[in-house]
Amino acid sequence: MNILIGDDHLLFREGLCRLLQQLDEKATFVEAGTFDAVLELAKGDQEFDLILMDLQMPGFPGFSGVQEVCENQAGTPVVIVSASESQADVRAALDAGASGYIPKSSSVKIMLSALNLVFSGGIYVPPAALLGDGAGVGGSVQVASASGGGAVGNASGSPALTQRQRDVLRCLREGKSNKQIAYELGLSEGTVKIHVTAVMRSLGVRNRTQAVIASADILP
Repeated sequence: MNILIGDDHLLFREGLCRLLQQLDEKATFVEAGTFDAVLELAKGDQEFDLILMDLQMPGFPGFSGVQEVCENQAGTPVVIVSASESQADVRAALDAGASGYIPKSSSVKIMLSALNLVFSGGIYVPPAALLGDGAGVGGSVQVASASGGGAVGNASGSPALTQRQRDVLRCLREGKSNKQIAYELGLSEGTVKIHVTAVMRSLGVRNRTQAVIASADILP
């Protein structure tokens, strides 16, 4: 794995590198201490298997920055690792295209489980966001006991989708193009593409038609 870590604290970056070697002892790491450096790397020729980034880095422009990184590394999971546990920040990060949000207060076990969930196609949501306002994050909740958090799904064990991804799936079922979906949901086309990719990955399908067929078991 090639992993990009964006955080302005060197000690924290080094700690993450050691932690992530538990997932892959041969993993390689690229580190950045500012948002501009993260974005430059995301726009470059390197392909990353995972991007971890803080929200408090120097130069961070807000959640439009998360969206920009996601758009420049389409298909690569971007996970926020932040000291903020604000429900609003969690929602904004997921809406911007992030594949997960891990508070820095999380234990090593939770962080590793959260990343395993992300690699399997799920979306990690911290338990505080789920318990505090589950409806605001999306539908009913499927909690992963090993991770101490959960992914938005339904009680029957259907694939984990965020509320935004469910909205995108409904639009797909209505036969709408990415441009139409972007207009209806107030997103950029790049963000819509990211959500469509994430939906297909979570459903285990290869195209939009298969996603629509699979939606019958997920959406009312």
